[in-house]
Amino acid sequence: MSNTRKLRTPWQNSKLKLTAKMAEVKLFRTWSSPLALRIIWALKLKGVPYETIYEDLSNKSPLLLQYNPIHKKVPVLVHNGKPIVESFVVLEYIDETWKENPLLPEDPLERAAARSWAKFGDDKVLPSIWESFTNEGKEQEEAIVEAKENLKYLEEEQKGKKFFGGEKLGFADIALGWLAHYESVFEDVAGMKLLTEEEFPLLSAWKLTFADAPIIKDNWPSRDKLVAKFQATREDQLLKKAPK
Repeated sequence: MSNTRKLRTPWQNSKLKLTAKMAEVKLFRTWSSPLALRIIWALKLKGVPYETIYEDLSNKSPLLLQYNPIHKKVPVLVHNGKPIVESFVVLEYIDETWKENPLLPEDPLERAAARSWAKFGDDKVLPSIWESFTNEGKEQEEAIVEAKENLKYLEEEQKGKKFFGGEKLGFADIALGWLAHYESVFEDVAGMKLLTEEEFPLLSAWKLTFADAPIIKDNWPSRDKLVAKFQATREDQLLKKAPK
């Protein structure tokens, strides 16, 4: 009986390595988390299969507390039993682990710019829109002014571009992608106007282009469910801020 082994082709070796890397990919998330959507979009873009574990943050599972004992929040990506936390850290891990369809450009300056816009979105844009959404009266008006000032920077950055990185959907788009769905939910629930086509034509066009990409539009949570959830959230926030 022959003991010779059949040699694998380079393509077969590459496929085996990719399969090994894809093994045991799990995503801990809530159904409504815009930060978890970033991870979903990145995994879909890379063609990485994964298992979803939905969490109830009012009754966190032992596994979530085990994988993220410091922050105790989602999203958490688990790859071969090892947890990766914080959405931007997870995005970069995905990009470095699965090379197909890179999220970040090769040029160091362009990579830095993508990271900067992503951070601006979380540090400035999201908090100012949230303040607009969870306030009323004068406080809401002031928050809307600040939110629009932040959106103007994004509008300026969109000049001459299809996506924030150019012609291809990338890291900054995924980081800011919640704007394409959640922002209008906040507007409708709070009865306010923020990101209008008249004031922000380029950003509005980006929203439509981004939301129409197959991996994006196929993975949005139900708008009706989001409206119901954030109506309750707004009422709760206003009650907490009401004078005692």
